[in-house]
Amino acid sequence: MDPVAAYAHCEQVTRTEAGNFYWGIRLLPGPKRRALCAVYALAREIDDIGDGDLPTEAKTKALGEARERLADIGPDADQPVLAALGHASQRLPLPLAAFAELIAGVEMDVRGTVYETFDDLVIYCRRVAGTIGRLSLGVFGAENMDRAAPLADALGVALQLTNILRDVREDFENGRVYLPREDLERFDCTLDPDAPPSPRFAEMMRFQTSRATDWFDEGLRLRPMLDPRSSACAGAMAGIYRRLLQRIEQDPAAVMRGRVALPAWEKALVAAQSLAGG
Repeated sequence: MDPVAAYAHCEQVTRTEAGNFYWGIRLLPGPKRRALCAVYALAREIDDIGDGDLPTEAKTKALGEARERLADIGPDADQPVLAALGHASQRLPLPLAAFAELIAGVEMDVRGTVYETFDDLVIYCRRVAGTIGRLSLGVFGAENMDRAAPLADALGVALQLTNILRDVREDFENGRVYLPREDLERFDCTLDPDAPPSPRFAEMMRFQTSRATDWFDEGLRLRPMLDPRSSACAGAMAGIYRRLLQRIEQDPAAVMRGRVALPAWEKALVAAQSLAGG
């Protein structure tokens, strides 16, 4: 398939669907931007299976088929996303096996996995987001990839933990609870969107935001290992999510009223600061 058309499809998907991430992706030079859009586009296809309206059995089957299609990644693939990834992987060290890990993470969603401990939740976060961190590192490049990979993974976990805290109400209404059961019990919390959040709920949420902040602190050690534009991309993505985390820390009850979000002007400001080296 024509790589120009394949990449154009992936960029369109990313611009339309990656509300927060595209502010960082757009800071990359063309070849890296296109490659990261291809990574995002396939990740989006996989996520959409898990978040869709199909019955559980049909989702499981669709994820199995998605796993089989990973073998078709190549510049001559019929599907634009697979073709774009195939083209990119000829030029960049993309760890394509990470997509199979991502599928395993989405299968945890489909099964309705309950997270008893934070360690259990970290396994999930590594699969659905640490994988994207490592794939992104394949696009960014680093002098010492072995040292950089765990940091990229940690940054992905930090982003996913922030997503989980931001989406507590939405996930609960969809039958999903990601907050570890041991933490809910420790703080004597129940999730009830129709009841006023208790002071204990606020304590529990601030405990979670502190954890996520620690993961950001670890993951952002990656930035000095990257070239300036790649560092700006990672910094913009992380900066937007850290601001979301700060909003949640300041007003934990907000997550039970709806999704916490930043206005476009603030995302643009974070991206500009990252590009300037902030």
